[in-house]
Amino acid sequence: MMKIHDWPTGPYPARVRIAIAEKNLRLRIQFVTVDLYKGEHKTPVFLAKNYSGTLPVLELDDGTFIGECTAITEYLDALDGAPVLTGRTARDKGVIHMMSRRAELELLDPISTYFHHATPGLGPHVELYQNAEWGFRQRDKALRGMHYFDGVLKAQPFVAGEFFSMADITLIGGLIFAGLLKVAVPAECGALLAWYARMQERPSVRNRITMSEPAVA
Repeated sequence: MMKIHDWPTGPYPARVRIAIAEKNLRLRIQFVTVDLYKGEHKTPVFLAKNYSGTLPVLELDDGTFIGECTAITEYLDALDGAPVLTGRTARDKGVIHMMSRRAELELLDPISTYFHHATPGLGPHVELYQNAEWGFRQRDKALRGMHYFDGVLKAQPFVAGEFFSMADITLIGGLIFAGLLKVAVPAECGALLAWYARMQERPSVRNRITMSEPAVA
């Protein structure tokens, strides 16, 4: 059985949890909780699993560890030979990866920087250096990113085009993080708000946290 090392409510782990649900892989996954607030992701034991000290991490039966949400999603999506989240054609793959990366650069990562630098973050034992000015600048960048994706979603139903993909999952992760930090989507971003309301109705998004509970075959 594969293992996912993560924190149940984490925005980055949410990306992989949504992918697991979309691919109907829950019964093949065991979740292992890594306590972010105790800094367990920065211990030597965990760093041996993932050098970057970030969550989530996929552990395979042969002892291989795969970090980074995009890489994990790529692996899970390809397991059955029928990828639906990362693209089937060369064009789809290119567009999905481009838009997923934009969601990271323009929204998810800036919100993460805001959390770690301009809020208490994970607490003084984990946040050893903070630059509040930089954090607030990144919050503003995330708000600009929301306007960008609002424009994208005015023209098409999903982030990368006509179907749900990893790019949508990445943007969902960013908005989950923003919501936790009470960084609201601007009211004028009507297309983004409507899309997000629709995404929250997907079972994979709605039930992502309860996935940690023991699976029933």
